[in-house]
Amino acid sequence: MRIAFFTETFLPATDGVVTRLRHTVEELRREGDDVLVFAPRYPSGGTDSYAGVPIHRVFGIPFPPYPQVRLCPPHPGIGRALKRFGPDVIHAVNPFVLGPGGAFYARRNGVPLVASYHTNVAAYTRFYGFGFMENTTRSWTRTWHNRACINLCTSQATRDYLLSEGIKRLRLWPQGVDAHLFHPSRSSREWRKKLSGGRPEAKILLYVGRLAPEKDVERLKVALSAASDTCLAIVGKGPIQRELERKFAGTRTVFTGLLTGDDLAAAYASADLFVFPSITETLGMAMIEALASGLPVIAARTGAIHEVVSEGVNGLLYEPGSDEELVAAVRCLHGDDAMRRSFGLRARAAAEERDWKASTATLRSYYEEALDLRFQAVVGCL
Repeated sequence: MRIAFFTETFLPATDGVVTRLRHTVEELRREGDDVLVFAPRYPSGGTDSYAGVPIHRVFGIPFPPYPQVRLCPPHPGIGRALKRFGPDVIHAVNPFVLGPGGAFYARRNGVPLVASYHTNVAAYTRFYGFGFMENTTRSWTRTWHNRACINLCTSQATRDYLLSEGIKRLRLWPQGVDAHLFHPSRSSREWRKKLSGGRPEAKILLYVGRLAPEKDVERLKVALSAASDTCLAIVGKGPIQRELERKFAGTRTVFTGLLTGDDLAAAYASADLFVFPSITETLGMAMIEALASGLPVIAARTGAIHEVVSEGVNGLLYEPGSDEELVAAVRCLHGDDAMRRSFGLRARAAAEERDWKASTATLRSYYEEALDLRFQAVVGCL
């Protein structure tokens, strides 16, 4: 099968969408499929191929509140590259600016379109001072997704939301995790020293993710009040990193910057608890990686979080916006070593049930379904 991806973000950018797409591309190539990726061109560069897959870079302009995000309008070069490739299926990942180009060329060339929803862009408008555009953004999202033969979502909660928004032909695309890379065995005292600022005996709370307004990272400051021997490690980068560093100054907090690969795996495994305050997640890749690392999760009780964290089994949930419940959850697991170890074992067991190979096999079945739907539509017109 020949699959063309249109994605609003890809390497060298790092987020849950990029992680999912990267592993998907790897698995599709292992199955012998041909893949082409259309993605933004970044000022910091970025390779023109990944896992043997060519990446057609598209010029874009930075989104002012978040310069790492590139807005890439389609142009004729995309059509020429797509014609040379001759895809069987076009997959638009989070179609918003570049992705609608995939929808245009799918219709123009008679190729079935699959779209996947990963980010609630409409909700993000409130965090970046564009709240007046929320309804317009919701309408835009609905318009482009409803041009797809099949729409993929990453959780049941997201599926329910999209149904309420009038988006049709929904399917669930299950999440995977690299359970070999993210593993409890990667814990080390050296990394505990790095994460704790030289206090390896302290209990280490860990956050991994973008440092952006919608992630509500500042709320974690109160978690440090749970116990005097608690410290916080914040892993990631983003538009409010310097602001957060100022706000956490003088606290027991370490900012590591962006970590990837073995370093990221070691950071997960060397911490004691994973804390995740975001209330805008459509799933939460970092939480799954934490579970695979044997790390109990404390997260806000919202959206798809309960589909990742089993409350009272491998983590604890708190009411969004409640500092008291957040502190109580940290204090509960901080002070009970046996519970924390038990949660960690169950966390690892839960993560082992998620696999990128199985996830991509499900995705490929949706591509085949889209091809069948297109064939039926053509035959019906004869």
